[in-house]
Amino acid sequence: MIVTAQNLCKTYGTNKAVDGANFAIDRGEIAAVLGPNGAGKTTTLEMLLGLRAPTAGVAKLFDADPRDVTVRRRLGATPQQSSFPETLRVREIAEFVAAQYPKPANVDSTLGAFDLDALARRQAGGLSGGQQRRLALAIAFIGNPELIVLDEPTTGLDVEARRRVWAYLREYAAAGGTVLMSTHYIEEAETLASRAIVFSGGRVVFDASPQALRSRIRTRRVLYDLDGECVDVVSSDADAVVRSLVNSAVPFRNLRITESSLEEALLTVTGGNV
Repeated sequence: MIVTAQNLCKTYGTNKAVDGANFAIDRGEIAAVLGPNGAGKTTTLEMLLGLRAPTAGVAKLFDADPRDVTVRRRLGATPQQSSFPETLRVREIAEFVAAQYPKPANVDSTLGAFDLDALARRQAGGLSGGQQRRLALAIAFIGNPELIVLDEPTTGLDVEARRRVWAYLREYAAAGGTVLMSTHYIEEAETLASRAIVFSGGRVVFDASPQALRSRIRTRRVLYDLDGECVDVVSSDADAVVRSLVNSAVPFRNLRITESSLEEALLTVTGGNV
């Protein structure tokens, strides 16, 4: 397995930040870690990266200790918050990071993939927040790693930049790379992930595909237009709602029935928090 968490725990005094997390991720998967703030997502990623020692349990990457230098050369990561030396230029930072890997990716093409080629000579201190985020993502890939770990990767990016990152992640996984990412963007998880690992209260409360998570909700939404307004009815028996509507002779228009959203499923498995 590329990523393994076995009964992973982290406590701070009496607070259990992570309480017995178990999951494994194979090559080529994109796994999205979901859940409310304080659920244990970031702490789990930090233990898997070797940045925090588990109180109990085992964290492994490539079936080895994540702190091993040979493991770290197969890994790229973007934390929630990144900072760079303000006077160094974008290309200098990328080249420095690339030099730490045995077989790095091409610097120019990687910067171009994250729309940084025109900023290659810009000092890091002159970058906007979104540009710095794109740089943090670019250097995660610059070493040509087998595994990418991303904590809220597209926070601060505009819609166009976010979708470019999504496309790059899909291509990376299709070529055999593995992605473990936390995100608060439900659309991001639904668009990218083959796995949804949901945390609540420090525990893994769900681990399967986003489609399987959505199927946990038995309700559907019945929407229709009435007197110029959209009416939205959530029901476990959409057919009964439609029959009642037709029999009532209400002059509705544009009837449509949709599946419940992934966000609604998350609210269910996390007890009302996302």
